[in-house]
Amino acid sequence: MSLTVAIDGPAAAGKGTIARAVAAHFGFAHLDTGLLYRAVGKRTLEGKDALEAAETLQPEHYADAEALRSPDVAQAASVVAAMPEIRTALVNFQRAFARRQGGAVLDGRDIGTVICPDAEAKLFVTASDAVRAERRHKELVGKGHDVSLDEVSADLSERDRRDSARATAPMTAAGDAVQLDTSLMTIEEAVQAAIDTVARAAQKQE
Repeated sequence: MSLTVAIDGPAAAGKGTIARAVAAHFGFAHLDTGLLYRAVGKRTLEGKDALEAAETLQPEHYADAEALRSPDVAQAASVVAAMPEIRTALVNFQRAFARRQGGAVLDGRDIGTVICPDAEAKLFVTASDAVRAERRHKELVGKGHDVSLDEVSADLSERDRRDSARATAPMTAAGDAVQLDTSLMTIEEAVQAAIDTVARAAQKQE
């Protein structure tokens, strides 16, 4: 089965976890597009020009996902993601991945609206601000980061503002995306709801 699944939503809503689970369930390839921007952001922190970092991005630059999960890299990623020239530089890479044989799941901020507007299945995953902050705080503390809940909440709010307000490819739900609010869901419930959505889309293609 060759299907493109677009999963969008704000940080810490659960879209990454859901995307990985959906890809594993259907045997699709998975691309966390946020890692592309995080990798570019990290390279700018190391002194690279942002556009050069995007145009010369290689798989090894985003292979170590954990190295790209720090708060400073997340902020740098949000900054470069707001640059039109950076988004343009990474579009073709993402679109080629989306149409690979065997199916693909891409998660990010603008997959269903800009990168893959013709994706067979689209989801917009969200959760309340408080739940998202708690989830991200727990994740960061678990990885040894010394950060308060208030700091995490402020960071997420700033990223949401920047992602939603940027002129190029702002974060927004595609008109035909299935909305999935995970605030009161267990991981298992959220994953199953997503799998059901993709399964229905797959049936329409048969």
